[in-house]
Amino acid sequence: MGVRAIVFKNRGALLAIPALILVIFGKPGGASIFSGLGLAFLGEAIRCWAVGYSGTTTRADHVVAPQLVTAGPYAYMRNPLYVGNFITALGFALAFTGNNPPTERLILIGASLAVMLAVYATIVPHEESFLRATFGASYDEYMLRVPRVWPRQPKLSAAQLGTYDASVIGRAETRTFVFFGLMLVVLALKAFVL
Repeated sequence: MGVRAIVFKNRGALLAIPALILVIFGKPGGASIFSGLGLAFLGEAIRCWAVGYSGTTTRADHVVAPQLVTAGPYAYMRNPLYVGNFITALGFALAFTGNNPPTERLILIGASLAVMLAVYATIVPHEESFLRATFGASYDEYMLRVPRVWPRQPKLSAAQLGTYDASVIGRAETRTFVFFGLMLVVLALKAFVL
């Protein structure tokens, strides 16, 4: 098993590290909580939208894709789950660090997002290799048409594959919802109790 496959398999644990750092060292403030949570919920909404198209395969410990999905958020960008995660992480980083001194706040936010970028810079090429090997020319055409992470208006003439199924969100996102809820509880405790 290569490094990329190992990082992919352990991505959840690796991405929990920045959250733990924020929980330990963050000092939330009222304005930062308000603005940060808005971003965190936006990121989770993007993630849920993507999961409604990609299904429960997003939780596997190895890359799985029973079909190439190019509809919904996948028509705008190839990695909407990761974009949603990144926005959520930015939101929590802002929320948790509002009362940290400015330099410390920048370091905490920067370090948190740097860990995410490092994980995604490792696993996205791993997934792309799998998708190229599995779907061949269809995936190559999709890669040319749709950017990795920066959304772009889809071409109307492009066929979109996949359908939205809201029923998979609960099954696929249970761990994410639990983690999100725990972060909210800790944020509230740090801001209003501790």
